[in-house]
Amino acid sequence: MSDSEDLLFSEDEYSQDDVVGENNEIPWNILIVDDEPEVHSVTKMVLADFEWEGRPLRFFNAYTAIEAREILVEEPTISVCLVDVVMETNEAGLDLVKYIREELDNNRVRLILRTGQPGYAPEKSVIRDYDINDYKDKTELTDVKLHTLMCSALRGYRDIVRLDANRVGLEMVIESSARIFETTSLKKFTNAVLIQIMSLLGINRDAFFLKVLAGFSVMSDHGSFQVLAGVGKFEGEVGKDGFQWLDVNVKALLDQALNSRSSIFGVGHLVMYSESKLGSQHLLYLQHHGELTVLDKQLVELFCSNASIAFENHILRDDLEQTQKEMVYRLGEAVENRSRETGNHIRRVAKMSYVLAKDLGHSEEFALRVKIAAPLHDIGKIGVPDHVLNKPGKLDSGEWSVMMTHVNMGHDMLKGSGREIMDFAAHIARDHHEKWDGSGYPRGVKGEDIHVLGRIVAVADVFDALVNKRCYKEAWSMDDAVALLKKESGFHFDPDIIQSFIRRLNDMLDIQQQYSD
Repeated sequence: MSDSEDLLFSEDEYSQDDVVGENNEIPWNILIVDDEPEVHSVTKMVLADFEWEGRPLRFFNAYTAIEAREILVEEPTISVCLVDVVMETNEAGLDLVKYIREELDNNRVRLILRTGQPGYAPEKSVIRDYDINDYKDKTELTDVKLHTLMCSALRGYRDIVRLDANRVGLEMVIESSARIFETTSLKKFTNAVLIQIMSLLGINRDAFFLKVLAGFSVMSDHGSFQVLAGVGKFEGEVGKDGFQWLDVNVKALLDQALNSRSSIFGVGHLVMYSESKLGSQHLLYLQHHGELTVLDKQLVELFCSNASIAFENHILRDDLEQTQKEMVYRLGEAVENRSRETGNHIRRVAKMSYVLAKDLGHSEEFALRVKIAAPLHDIGKIGVPDHVLNKPGKLDSGEWSVMMTHVNMGHDMLKGSGREIMDFAAHIARDHHEKWDGSGYPRGVKGEDIHVLGRIVAVADVFDALVNKRCYKEAWSMDDAVALLKKESGFHFDPDIIQSFIRRLNDMLDIQQQYSD
């Protein structure tokens, strides 16, 4: 008697299609591994009308353990494997179990061993020694018992997948929160918020994130808000402040969430409402497939709430940074105005220093700090007397000695604050008149003993001084100024920075034109 003849089932008519069910739900993938074709046919007939949680079954057929390995590699979403013990070898099924658990590292799939020779592979030893989920004699599997077995196996698979997804979701929340606080601009921050929320849900659809500036109504079709980030078809809507580009149904959802001050979870979409302690309101609209679980909703609500608070803190920090930048520029301009030079000198030096730092391979954060600190390179001139600072002719030796004191005065004013920007500025103030060959001042150091910040700003400062008119000289031509930089490479200037300057010469000329006196 064949193994298949021992399978008992009712006499109803069964479909033998590999995909069972007429709905459009994603099916459960079932792999039948058996060397008897009749076992495949009977199993599919018995389970022809089977559905669980509204989802049908899709069958995959393997007649050897080798075929099963190939299918499992190609289809990692197999939910249940019904595995015969004895196939091409006496232990082919047991070896397949080890391969799945150990080599594929697949702990999700539910493994059910079926055998027509129970004495050959004793149940107790197999269950003890192999990571299987059930062991059945083929004579036991009536239609009712097979349905019961499948429900139990799929329930276990579903729970493991959900636990794993929730673990990954929690990891994403932790990781994405860290990334959000690492962002250096408001635009990057808002995009990080949106992308990480979508990653949390495992979807890739259309979404936008906006800040509410004033209440709005669908009836009046207007309102005051700012789109902070967009993904998919909303990507081009960033910065817009009207409802003209929105579908009427989306408008209604936003209006409902804002008026109720609560989130809306619908089929295929969600609107997250969040409000910070300071009263800032944010709305997230997101399209998705399927229905979110309770834990999904809780995680997204928590994430959005914290993101709203973080966003507000980011605005406060950004405002503080902008205030600090403005103060730096004002101080720098005060010094330049005192020396009868325009404030555009410090802006040009700052922007050229930023370009050089980036071209030399420094990080964006480093380059931005150079840009902020560079305007203070001559802050020490505030202590230089007017008759020296603004003398139209050449300084004598005594006057030059007084002029040179500005670097140490600037360094002393800026050092020791413990703030990175001030530390950057202190290095620049002290070292931007040092020379690569050691003939500069105040310390007479050379080469890489000169702080890289001083070396970068020195090139930008000298070039800008050459091509712009000063009280003691006329402006040089661009060609003559570039020729001098090349000539002084290796003497006055760091050769690598001069090469960088030449590479980015067009950018430097654009900066000169944009911020001309």
